[in-house]
Amino acid sequence: MSTALQFRPRMRHAMLASVIILATGLRSFAQATPAPSPNPSVSPNPLIDMLRSADQGTRVKAAREIGESGDRTAVPALAEALSDPSEKVRREVVIALANIRTPDSLDALIAGTRDTDSNTRTLAIRGVAGYYTGEVPGAGFTGFLKDTYGSAKNAFSPDNTRIDPGVRVDPKVLAALRAALADTGSIQASRQAAKALGALLLRPSVPDLVKSAHSSDVPLARESLYALAKIKDLSAGPQLVDLLDSPNQDIQQDAAETVGVLRTKQAVPRLQDLFRNGQGVNLRHAAIDGLAFIGDPVSSPILLQALWNGDKQERVSAAMGLGNAGDAKNMAEVEKALGSEKNGDVRLALQYALAAMGQDRYVADLVESLRSNLRGDDAQTYLIDLTENPRSLPKLYPYLSHRDATVRRRLCTVLIYTGDSSSLGPLQALAHDRNNDVAVQALRAARAIRARTG
Repeated sequence: MSTALQFRPRMRHAMLASVIILATGLRSFAQATPAPSPNPSVSPNPLIDMLRSADQGTRVKAAREIGESGDRTAVPALAEALSDPSEKVRREVVIALANIRTPDSLDALIAGTRDTDSNTRTLAIRGVAGYYTGEVPGAGFTGFLKDTYGSAKNAFSPDNTRIDPGVRVDPKVLAALRAALADTGSIQASRQAAKALGALLLRPSVPDLVKSAHSSDVPLARESLYALAKIKDLSAGPQLVDLLDSPNQDIQQDAAETVGVLRTKQAVPRLQDLFRNGQGVNLRHAAIDGLAFIGDPVSSPILLQALWNGDKQERVSAAMGLGNAGDAKNMAEVEKALGSEKNGDVRLALQYALAAMGQDRYVADLVESLRSNLRGDDAQTYLIDLTENPRSLPKLYPYLSHRDATVRRRLCTVLIYTGDSSSLGPLQALAHDRNNDVAVQALRAARAIRARTG
């Protein structure tokens, strides 16, 4: 499978209004809070002495075992070891700091983002992001890093990781990541910085990411586009339209979807042209995705025609785009398509379109699809899109008492992104749900809403 094909579904299900949310929840957020002061009566960790050994192998082992133990009292010694002359030691020290996750370890990781060794810098950037997301490099990651970045100059592997809305990121983190992004002398660290800026939803970095989206380094440009789509600052969209004419087809495709996510109406004419005349099915798919995300009624003729295409993916995008356009004049044609459509993915998209056009009976179909292992993520996506219009939020509240815990949990996930003050009452009841996963997700949603609404 090409990198473009791997990237495309992630754009659909992660960066738009919907995302498959990182499941670290309140637990991981709590781990990033200040640690209690160590008990002075506790004996020092003997691994700290090993960290100062004259033998490099001993120091590597000590750093690794400290990280595995999670001993917070060892953070000052680890911070000191960031000046170790051995790159191998410094890399293991960074991994240890990333796994301990205290404010002091975060400060040390920020210092590690300026290391002279590119791999150590990349690990430190990953650790800085992991302080907030909970995804940190584990033991043995240094070997993986060497294999991944050292042998593949054009490596690109986007992921869906991002923090919950409302999580506050230390300004020092923003400054460190922007500096790492700008320093393309260490290109793998720049790529990791772009990924981290997107995962942490750092809106002030948008100008930097727009610049790096135009980089001659293709993986850096793609990571930057992906980050911009996560952050969703609509002001970036017009500055990316020129990339629709990139000579690199991967960038061209990613740009088509990113300007769509950013609802860049200036891109519509070019996207329409790429859908009609672009080279290759992947570019055609990306173009219609972009049109669908924007949801401009001017694209309705193209989307209505695509409802009857033989390509399933184009039918899905067409239905989604018609729903985003919300033009009730297209309702009869969408209902006709639903009546004859056999594919479950397309049917779900058509149900979303009709719900977005005001046909409330299809909200129940979307909710019931949350139970599906096959289409639950898609249904969650559509419900987030639907409830971006606050008038649709009350339509979900009756289903928060659904008999199926999966439905209740996924609806809480929807409200993380689109809930408002009216959602807090219904969520309060679910905070005491008999299913612990539901209760945790309800608390996450309530926290995100309070952070968003003040």
